[in-house]
Amino acid sequence: MNTEGTHDGQSTREGHVPRPAGPPPPLGTPPKPQHAPAVGTPFTDWLRTSRPAAEPGVWRYGYSPRPDTEPTRTADRSLAVGAGISALACVLVWSLMRNSYIPFWDVPLKLFTPDSWWTANGEPVARQGGMRAKPIYELLFDAALLYGFGRLGSWGTAWNRLIVARGPWAPVLAVLPLAYVTLLLVDNHQLPIRQLVESFVSFEDDPQANVELIGNIKTAVDAVVLIAFAWLGAGPLLRRLLSPRSRTEATAVPEHRNRTQAQAPGTPADELAGWPELKDAGLGEAAERLGREAGGGRMNDVDFARIRRAWESVRADPTRLRAFDDAVRDKGAGACVHPSGDRDLPVRAARHDLLTRQVLLGTVEDGERNPYARRGTGLALDPGVLGTSLLAVGPSGTGKTARLVRPVVESLALQALAGQAAVVAVGAAGSRLGPDESYDIVVRVGDPASVHDLDLYGGTADPDEAAGLLAEAFVGDVPGIDVRRAATTLAQLIGPFREAYGRFPAVPELRELLDGVPSALTALRQALEGTGRQAMLRELDARLRQQGAPGDPGPALADRAALLDRPAFSGFFDVGAVVGGSERRGRPFSLRALEHPVRVRVDLPERAHADASRMLARLLLAQFNAAAAARADRSLFAFLALDDASHTLTPETVRGVQRLRSANAGVLLTLRTLDDVPEPLRTPLLGAVGCRMAFSGVTTWDGQRFAEAWGTEWVETRDVTHRTVFADQPLTRAIHAFRKLVTGKAVTTDAVTVRQVERERWSASELAHAVPPGCAVLSLTSVRGERAAPLLLRLSGTG
Repeated sequence: MNTEGTHDGQSTREGHVPRPAGPPPPLGTPPKPQHAPAVGTPFTDWLRTSRPAAEPGVWRYGYSPRPDTEPTRTADRSLAVGAGISALACVLVWSLMRNSYIPFWDVPLKLFTPDSWWTANGEPVARQGGMRAKPIYELLFDAALLYGFGRLGSWGTAWNRLIVARGPWAPVLAVLPLAYVTLLLVDNHQLPIRQLVESFVSFEDDPQANVELIGNIKTAVDAVVLIAFAWLGAGPLLRRLLSPRSRTEATAVPEHRNRTQAQAPGTPADELAGWPELKDAGLGEAAERLGREAGGGRMNDVDFARIRRAWESVRADPTRLRAFDDAVRDKGAGACVHPSGDRDLPVRAARHDLLTRQVLLGTVEDGERNPYARRGTGLALDPGVLGTSLLAVGPSGTGKTARLVRPVVESLALQALAGQAAVVAVGAAGSRLGPDESYDIVVRVGDPASVHDLDLYGGTADPDEAAGLLAEAFVGDVPGIDVRRAATTLAQLIGPFREAYGRFPAVPELRELLDGVPSALTALRQALEGTGRQAMLRELDARLRQQGAPGDPGPALADRAALLDRPAFSGFFDVGAVVGGSERRGRPFSLRALEHPVRVRVDLPERAHADASRMLARLLLAQFNAAAAARADRSLFAFLALDDASHTLTPETVRGVQRLRSANAGVLLTLRTLDDVPEPLRTPLLGAVGCRMAFSGVTTWDGQRFAEAWGTEWVETRDVTHRTVFADQPLTRAIHAFRKLVTGKAVTTDAVTVRQVERERWSASELAHAVPPGCAVLSLTSVRGERAAPLLLRLSGTG
């Protein structure tokens, strides 16, 4: 299929069979995923699950929207008092009715029934309809009393919160006295249940048979009453013991509290598995093949997302329709596979939903610090918010790598397999960013066994552009050196060198030119004279005139180039020349490859060569900013994750990060503290990114920066003033004195003042001391401008 390498399977690793996996796990014989999904639903159920539209950051898979404001909740003590008082009032009214202290309560009964049913004193005539009408009316009257006073006293709410919520055995114990009292009332004819039953029974002339019949009726009524109370008390316990689903939900992790049932068949989500868009385009056979693959458990979430992406490219370019149809009919769910041949990652460390392109980070804490509508909901990231870039700050050991960087990189790696994204992860060697099998390219800088190399010049053929990127990496963090002047210095050397030799200089050659080694400069001049390019000769002469002048950036550039001209890096940064006897040849990787769905990991030698690693990280960030903006096809979401961005940010890269959102790209930057960023860049950095994340344990001065970035909000405050009451009358003073003697407190009155005040969403002190371990405060902004206020988040896997 002609997809320019975006979806076609060019090669498959030997012995590797693509496995259908991912949430949900597959059915039937395919191998079990190495990750443990939270809920084992089949693929079609996963596809049917509702995903309602929500604000940025909401985990939409099975999301149930909540009201914006919290319903008024009565205190348990007030609820118990109200239920008790209403129960006593109900008993009082019922007692007055039974003892005829309430007149005319039976007027409706007499009004709608014949007079022949009643005697002069109002009692029913034997063997007439009144024998049945009176107990029915009394039971209806009793039921109306119970319903009215039950609603008035919130008996249902009180039962659920004060009894049922205390455990499955609490209702069992609570119904015992209620059942006993009810049986007494029935046996004493206070509740006319037996009278009602007996009115429908025909008695004989045999007294002994009648006594036996009455006994049987009593037993049956008592049994029904006991069964009713048994179901009221033991029903929840029995349902919990007998239902396997309830046991599963009881042990589920908190982030699944918002799961809803799958949508009923016939809904648009259900029709996705039938591929109606293919049928509408006349590809009925291909749609049926994909439907069989989905129903038979041979399709996973990556396959579904990848084929949908391929279909979108077909709709954009109808000339690919024939190739797409042939690929789907021939390979089914394995059609349009990623160039690596992979259909899933070997292992997943987080929950992903490729239908919405989200990865679940954790659960919003159910506390007053968060809006009521977001409490207890899952919090997820997707390209819509990552496109504004994310800055995360937190000390070591707070989970920045395991709980943030790896899930995000893993999500984008899955999207790369689906042809939707390109991701580059940069971290120190040994960082847990996933196994090598999860990536297409792994660059281990300084490791002789590394198969891939790093292109120092970013794959560009323009000397001026290459010089600007190198200058940003070499001296962008050096105070007092103008990066533009340094870029000019580099351009005056690498431009003539490329003109003379047809390539850019290797690191040792670049170092010699910056140091002004006479032999290197003489050889370059002689090579240029042979080409006849006078413009490049003038460039070289200008560099020679500036060499050694005050403010010359050459020595600083040479010192930084020397960091890469080490034996550990011998053979790296290959430009096609053999320098210093090195015969190593690695396949160079350039960030120009972001136009393809690649998965790249770059391991930097942070421990042995810290300064060189930081310089390479600056180079990669500068190259990413340039490559993402220069892409001709921006349909793929490009992302760069810097596991440690300390000392890598410069004024130009910060400005470049701000421009990424318009290029369908973003970066993830993690810092131990904002002190690792130059002071003039801290405020611009927080303004350049749209998503800001503060982990537990940040310092107060870092928290102050976040507090300023998050701003203030209007909140309602209640000020209570206690004023002592001074009595004038002797009796009142005596009562107050006795009350003070008993309680130990003077008699006071409360004056409550409610007002609106403007306060910080999160103060520096709260960020430093009120964020629990395993939590973080995260604010989000989407590329469309939608915002989510800072939320206190419990990260997944932290308890």
